[in-house]
Amino acid sequence: MENKFEVVGIRRQPVREHMRRHGRGRSGDAQGGCTGALCVLTLIVLGCLLCDLLASRDPAYLDLHNCSVPPGREFLFGTDTMGRDIFSMIWHGGRISLFIGITATAISTVVGIMFGAVSGYAPGWIDGVMMRLTEIVLSMPSLPVVILIQAILGKANVVSISFVLGITGWMSIAKVVRSEVRQSRECEYVIASRCMGGGFFHVLWKHLTPNFISSIMFMVVMNIRSAMVAESTLSFMGIGLPVEVITWGSMLSLSEDAMLTNAWWIILVPGAFLVVTLLCFTGLGNYLRSSANRGQSNL
Repeated sequence: MENKFEVVGIRRQPVREHMRRHGRGRSGDAQGGCTGALCVLTLIVLGCLLCDLLASRDPAYLDLHNCSVPPGREFLFGTDTMGRDIFSMIWHGGRISLFIGITATAISTVVGIMFGAVSGYAPGWIDGVMMRLTEIVLSMPSLPVVILIQAILGKANVVSISFVLGITGWMSIAKVVRSEVRQSRECEYVIASRCMGGGFFHVLWKHLTPNFISSIMFMVVMNIRSAMVAESTLSFMGIGLPVEVITWGSMLSLSEDAMLTNAWWIILVPGAFLVVTLLCFTGLGNYLRSSANRGQSNL
């Protein structure tokens, strides 16, 4: 029997084809954003690494005859209230800020992987105790804990700040690693490796790490961003690195003097570099997360 009614104006499209087209569009946009973020981040990192070639002035030199000079031909980014060249401070300070972020992330990643792997590999009661400990630490406000540990260690420096930020940022990675290890520890290749005499570290490195490395890459990249934000926050509050140690955070700690003298460039330039760098890490991390999600959905 011929249909008397027909809905017009709607073009039917197979669900799989619709998802494939829209999935490719989102994937292309994410890949394009990741490429742009990676290019900008590469330029910033190279500038920080080659700061001795880019910036000929001493970033710590106090030129009292040129205090709060606005950006111009002689001083590209101007000078701060103490006469220091902001262009040189940006690149030298960025190197220390990136070092703190990467070092803290390396520490938190190693601690998180080891703690999560041991918890996932251990018997049930040990795993329960370790996870309850992780949840207790994760529930604590991070900033007061960082301040407390740094106060115990003494005067802040680059190494101590990196260490403190590293040992307070491993919990999320540990929970993901623990979950992945518990899913993979009963696989045949893991059991075969253990039966052939493979130790814990051998099994972890050869068989378990490839299963969870893609899941934690997003968290690793975002931990770099979080460490840089934490260092900048501590320096801005006056409880982080001393003023003589030049970082983007310590440069922002001079914002009060900058506002009193209307020297807007003292805040704008380091703030812009910090925000752009953090946005680049965020874009890269989001792309890694979407790639991991696509990989899991295709399984």
